[in-house]
Amino acid sequence: MRLPFNKWFHKLMPQTRPRFGVPAAAATILSLYALDQATKWLVIRALPFDSERPVIPGFFTLVHWVNTGAAFSSFSEKNGVFIVISAITLVALAVFAIRGAFQQAATRVALCLLSAGVLGNLTDRIRHHHVVDFLLFNLHVPFANPWPAFNVADSCICIAAGILVVSAWREERNSGRF
Repeated sequence: MRLPFNKWFHKLMPQTRPRFGVPAAAATILSLYALDQATKWLVIRALPFDSERPVIPGFFTLVHWVNTGAAFSSFSEKNGVFIVISAITLVALAVFAIRGAFQQAATRVALCLLSAGVLGNLTDRIRHHHVVDFLLFNLHVPFANPWPAFNVADSCICIAAGILVVSAWREERNSGRF
């Protein structure tokens, strides 16, 4: 049975099967997810909460900080909302992947990175009721002194977003509409 919104959705999304290897995508997602969870586990075990350990003084510090919000600690104390948003995002990514939305290699890589990142932070929110951040860089620029702490999952999400923006820009440019 098709719901009314499916008319526009089916026109938007191709009816072809996805052209990416599910085993390779699953292996990539699980590897990045495992790396994220392993690094957070090490930080929780090795660094006391709210502590800092300089690695490159004045530039890079390992920290054990938590975040109950989104990027830059915005919307703090909204952990439940972000659990729901993350779960919806993972389901949406799966649906779009099944429907064949990620046809180019770059977008398939972005799908894997985004899925691993969302899954990693979702696991933290469910397990710890916050996200564990541990990488802190001081870029010595006025608006980012220091840059907010982040983790492997955050890196995956940001890299995926960058890949998707560049892919969309290239597609626009190649179609002659730009």
